Order: sequence, then structure tokens, then C-alpha cells
Amino acid sequence: MTRAPRPGAPVRGSDTGRPLMAALDLFGRRWSLRILWELRDGPLGFRALQQQCDNASSSVLRQRLLELIDAALVAQQPDSRYALTPLGLRACEALLPLADWSAHWAAALEEGPQG
Repeated sequence: MTRAPRPGAPVRGSDTGRPLMAALDLFGRRWSLRILWELRDGPLGFRALQQQCDNASSSVLRQRLLELIDAALVAQQPDSRYALTPLGLRACEALLPLADWSAHWAAALEEGPQG
């Protein structure tokens, strides 16, 4: 099984194992944040999730799902769909201010360099 970055253990970019550094390592992996974001509205099967993720390769998508399951952010339900755990839901809630900021950023860039 694939191991996700863990607080207390060295992670990419940091030997300290601080929780924030482990989270940044996990979320910085290709498709990890996108998977969480796409699951925020409810469970999805593998194919539906793959389509929501712009047809990410199945091998990378499976790898990320295994890491997110290991990190206790995603769970596979008995019907084989993937869903956020309570920790995964909290991660998505934490991302909402960033989503709001990114909308303001996009609008500012459209307005011009002084935004």
C-alpha cells in the first residue's frame, strides 16, 4: 500500500515532520487537491472521478486515492465509490478561503496589472 506523508516523519522538502509540511507535501502531489475538491459535493465512482479530474491517468489517480485513503482524508465505500471522511471535509472547508481568494485574483488580473 502507498504511504501518504505523515506528520512527525520527514517529508519532501522538510526533515522536521511538522504537520503543515506533511500536509503541503500531500496536497502538492499531482491531483491530490483536485480529488478532494471534486469529492466535496459527494461520493463518486472511479470513472466519474476520473472524468471530473479531466481524465487524469488511471494509474496516477489510483495512486493518489490510495495516498488519500492512507491519510484518512478519503474512504472507499462498500459500493466502491470514493467519499471524503470528516478529516477530508475539514480539508475542503480549509480550502474555501483559498477558492474565494483565487476568484478575486482572477478578477484582479482581468482588470489589469494594478488589480
